[in-house]
Amino acid sequence: MSWIQKLYDTYEQCADAPQFANDPLMPISHTRQQAHIEIVLDSEGNFLRAKGIQKEETTVPATEESAGRVGTQPPPHPLCDKVRYCASDYEEFGGRKKCFYPKFADLLKRWCDSEYSHPKAKAVLAYVQKGTVVADLVREGILFCDETSKLLTEWKPGTPAPHVFRVLSPTDGKRDQGDAFIRWRVQVPDDPRTAVWDDPELTQAWIGFDASTNPERGLCMVTGRTVLLATSHPKRLRSGADGAKLISSNDTSGFTFRGRFESAQEACGVGFEVTQKAHNALRWLISRQAYNDKAGGQVFVAWAVGGKQIPDPLKNTSDLLKLISYAPQDSASDQEYSGDAGQYPALQLQKLIKGYQGKLTEADNIVVMGLDSATPGRMAITYYRELNGAEFLDRVLAWHESHAWPQRYSKEVHFVGAPAPREIAEAAYGRRLDDKLRKATVERLLPCIVDARPVPRDVVESCVQRVRNRMGLERWDWEKSLGIACGLFRGYHRKENYQMSLEEDRNTRDYLFGRLLAIADYTEEKALYLAGERRDTNAARLMQRFADRPCSTWRTIELALGPYKARLHAKRPGVLVAIAKHLDEVACKFRTSEFTDDGKLSGEFLLGYHCQHAALWRDASNRQAADGESIHEGEE
Repeated sequence: MSWIQKLYDTYEQCADAPQFANDPLMPISHTRQQAHIEIVLDSEGNFLRAKGIQKEETTVPATEESAGRVGTQPPPHPLCDKVRYCASDYEEFGGRKKCFYPKFADLLKRWCDSEYSHPKAKAVLAYVQKGTVVADLVREGILFCDETSKLLTEWKPGTPAPHVFRVLSPTDGKRDQGDAFIRWRVQVPDDPRTAVWDDPELTQAWIGFDASTNPERGLCMVTGRTVLLATSHPKRLRSGADGAKLISSNDTSGFTFRGRFESAQEACGVGFEVTQKAHNALRWLISRQAYNDKAGGQVFVAWAVGGKQIPDPLKNTSDLLKLISYAPQDSASDQEYSGDAGQYPALQLQKLIKGYQGKLTEADNIVVMGLDSATPGRMAITYYRELNGAEFLDRVLAWHESHAWPQRYSKEVHFVGAPAPREIAEAAYGRRLDDKLRKATVERLLPCIVDARPVPRDVVESCVQRVRNRMGLERWDWEKSLGIACGLFRGYHRKENYQMSLEEDRNTRDYLFGRLLAIADYTEEKALYLAGERRDTNAARLMQRFADRPCSTWRTIELALGPYKARLHAKRPGVLVAIAKHLDEVACKFRTSEFTDDGKLSGEFLLGYHCQHAALWRDASNRQAADGESIHEGEE
């Protein structure tokens, strides 16, 4: 039960914190609903006016049952609800679905007759008891009827649909206007707060009444005290339409208790206030700062129990430095530091982490939690870790430093740093990977950051393999995948201490073959640019073959360079001399047995290729600045 304890503590520490005043936690005994209609009453419960609203998220009072209502007999909310709950005349106007007005009115009346009553709730009760809700909304042009005074389920084609038909979701092509959700405003003299969802006194009045109606008392396994126990637990954690629950025990006729318990409380009792606050805190954290794969339903969220700001472990280095308030404000661009082997971004990252370290201590609890659901009604915790502040920051810093590499996602987006897990999944398996594979990959990569585990070898190899097949990828997809593959390979082989700049003293076979391929690629790129041609180089087309059989393929690539060398000799003889010098330097570093070895290259050749290619273009940019040629001359 550690997770629910941490969430409960988070709620207690963050509920009244001033830094969250603009994004407060939801009070207990409440739920959030998308409202479609707003009705204004006076203090006596007389109708004043109404208007349609655009699906605004509204915090409304709710019972334990109504907050997670499902099935054919869904219980009512006590104050704000759908038309078919609030309107006794819904059936008179030909409502297609069952009307639940008697249950709604009974619950609201019991509240208003109790010691926890409130004048605004009484005004709403007085109005709904008149039985004119639908009639008033039809007269105001909010709901619409046909010539027989029956509520329409379809709008005639060829004319603009009114508000209520635009905001309601269709079922079998029809929209029931009784599903429109109503919220109330009550104008009381000397009270500037007309909205019932924004009145703290009404909120506390409902919380008191709701707690008084729960007779179930027992031992709460979270707090260790005898309190009012929860009989149902909230849903709608990931979104307003999410029906999956973390705690559920409604299968009393099936296998849940067979041979073990007679009731859910015998298995585990959780206090009503505890579960409400814990789930509200989780819902709040997910909406604020979670990685939320809405297509697949996967959620990962990291937070400090005390409410302090922490770095998001699932962001890439660029987003991490860009989106958080502790990032140093420095006007220097990445281009100014393109030749410093990543030193400048590393210093930025260290400054960032030091900023967090000044606010987090070892006493601060950091929680990282993953959620997913295999069915619409049940949710599981797929990942859970508790760390202290210093340990968490050290691991985030270690990930971003050890897997850093010059990344180039597009012509505008480039940075030096580590990729995000979702980007790694796309680099390993392509952008069209299905939800199941993407979710599984992100779930496997999170422990590599939080638990300091090595990246799974198959993920690294998949990234390398896709980059080797250069002709199978579009240009920017390949550029992005290349940077990610190099970063992962570097992080996986930390003991090799690979640098992000060209290592001229590294004489390993794979690294040198990568350098050779980059020189050949650059030679042809330069010659094609001078001729005004735009096409793939031989080195690019033969990259996969080169990675499988480097020695034999190099002979093909080198022989094909003849015409391009001739073109450079005629137009840029100085460039040709520099290229020949580089080729000789790299070739002389090989041992004869290594050069003639036609065995498959590892991902290390990508590091040599990338570093050598970047160094050649950087030298060219410095040498040819007077001619106005950019470092990426062939780009559009």
